[in-house]
Amino acid sequence: MSRTTIGTELGRLAALRLVEEIGPAASRGGRRSTVIDLAGRVRFVGIAIGATSVSTAVTDGRLRVLAFERTECDVRRGPEPVLELAVEQSRRLLLKLGVDRPLGVGVGVPGPVDFSRGIPVSPPIMPGWDGYPVRDLLGGRFDCPVFLDNDANVMALGEQHAGAAGIVENFLFVKVGTGIGCGIVAKGELYRGMDGCAGDIGHIPVADSDAVCACGNTGCLEASFGGDALARDALAAARSGRSPLLRELLERTGTLTAADVGEAVGAGDAASVQMVRDGGRRVGEVLAGLVSFFNPSLIVLGGGLTLLGHVLLAEIRGAIYRRSLPLATRNLPIMMSELGPQAGVIGAARLVSEEVYGVAG
Repeated sequence: MSRTTIGTELGRLAALRLVEEIGPAASRGGRRSTVIDLAGRVRFVGIAIGATSVSTAVTDGRLRVLAFERTECDVRRGPEPVLELAVEQSRRLLLKLGVDRPLGVGVGVPGPVDFSRGIPVSPPIMPGWDGYPVRDLLGGRFDCPVFLDNDANVMALGEQHAGAAGIVENFLFVKVGTGIGCGIVAKGELYRGMDGCAGDIGHIPVADSDAVCACGNTGCLEASFGGDALARDALAAARSGRSPLLRELLERTGTLTAADVGEAVGAGDAASVQMVRDGGRRVGEVLAGLVSFFNPSLIVLGGGLTLLGHVLLAEIRGAIYRRSLPLATRNLPIMMSELGPQAGVIGAARLVSEEVYGVAG
């Protein structure tokens, strides 16, 4: 690019208050250049709506998290109360930082999304959300651009920006939680597919399951090893007496969750370990098909069920390596995300940052 073109584009970004001069560059003889940086007052909001929680963060222009808040919340309550919680959290964080209005808001939700319209489309675990105008509603509440995407896509962006995936161009981010999804990054760009539902691996059928899925089909991966499925199997193990430890937890609390299975695994409960191994094998077998098809440079696992730890990771790795050709896996790292619950909010902020700076440029 010519100096004139660069100057014109920087002038446009400066007029929009997206960049600013921060002083002269080091002298190299002659007239000193001016250093331009992202504007220090740029603030983005990232909202990660999960099946059981809402996380919100405010970031600066470099997507460093300045304030973060997470609240337990069931997405099945419906869009109005869940989005109201997200708005309240966001405004509380903005007020804490002395910010009147963010430059943009990015949102991830646990279901298929029509990205161009900013609405969820027939999300199996989100009753009442189909076609709900999430983008337009939040745009009106915040008076700024809002962008909506699937949670696995958003988490993939977060991993690409601040995690281990920043050093590769082709990777898969696999979210294993109440739902199971996959963010696909190819040649450095998020791949959504023609209608925005690429990576919806939770509804790929697995061979040894006839469990009924929320989507209406049977045998889906998500129905075999999502968070609800694991809680269901834990309840069965407790009631049948296969797991005395889970039965004790059930008698104490009246219910069981995936987190309880994780606790039982840590205590060496054989039935719980087997449930995690069976689920990890199924996830790994599905991913083995993706490895053969896509040949990624890296697979990163995230989501709530990754708290099950090494037992899950080892089983997923083993299934992938057993079922994939050696050429596809000889240089394939498979690892847990180190970003934890912040992967989604960083990715949501990255989503809006790319759109805002892209349109501005």
